[in-house]
Amino acid sequence: MNLNNPIIEVSEEEAHELMERVAKFITERRMGTPAIMLIESLRPLNFIASQFMYMISPFAELIFKSGEYQKFACTLENRDNIAYLLNKIDEYDVEYHKKLKKEKGKLKEQKKRKKS
Repeated sequence: MNLNNPIIEVSEEEAHELMERVAKFITERRMGTPAIMLIESLRPLNFIASQFMYMISPFAELIFKSGEYQKFACTLENRDNIAYLLNKIDEYDVEYHKKLKKEKGKLKEQKKRKKS
């Protein structure tokens, strides 16, 4: 499937994999809520943002492999992929906070046992 760019071909499966990696990266750094707010506020400009990403690619390629970054920028041209990314960030953020809450509960329980 070609996502708006005749040079870069990105399958839907590959686009979702890239979105999931980015979503995990964001939530692991506890940036889920700010990322969702930023992406939602820029959603009307997704095509312009994707084109801007091509311009900053030399810097972003410190994180991504060259081909992956180009594909990620291409996938952002599609509004469905933006929605998918937002949903994944939200999903992973909820999972992350459940995990934190469970760990805090275990720590509280251990402290209670030590006091007894």
